[in-house]
This record gives sequence, structure tokens and C-alpha cells, in this order.
Amino acid sequence: MQIGMVTGHTRILGESQGYLGLPIRDELITGTVGGEGTPAMVTAWIPTPDEIARIAADAPIHLRILGTGHPPVMLDVGEVPE
Repeated sequence: MQIGMVTGHTRILGESQGYLGLPIRDELITGTVGGEGTPAMVTAWIPTPDEIARIAADAPIHLRILGTGHPPVMLDVGEVPE
């Protein structure tokens, strides 16, 4: 997956730590545990043609978390680009 530019990004994480930099959009959501006003960060990822082919062939999408603690996460599909 390639890092995408999420619409309305509010900051870029990781550049000062030597990573490529991850554009994020800070937002508040209504979560089932945290309720209304739960802080969240949204990123965008663009699958490569090979990854698209594997997804179409029913390959799973993996979410890799660095470290030993697993924060709450969500995956969804964004809007089709115009």
C-alpha cells in the first residue's frame, strides 16, 4: 500500500522520526465505547495494482501495528476519487 493524502489532513506524523511521513486528519467521532466526541485520526492508503488484484481474488487486508500494545482501530473504504 502507498501512503495517500487524506482529504482535509491536519498534520503529518513521523517525518521527524525518519519515516516517510503520514498525513492524518484529526476528527471527533461517536464511538461505541468512547461515545460522542471520541478523538480519532484518519489516514488514506492507496493499494498498488498487484494488491488490488490480490484483494479481488479474496486475499485479506492486514493491519500491522508497530509495538506491543494494540490501540483501537477501524478500517473502511473511502470515497472514489473524482
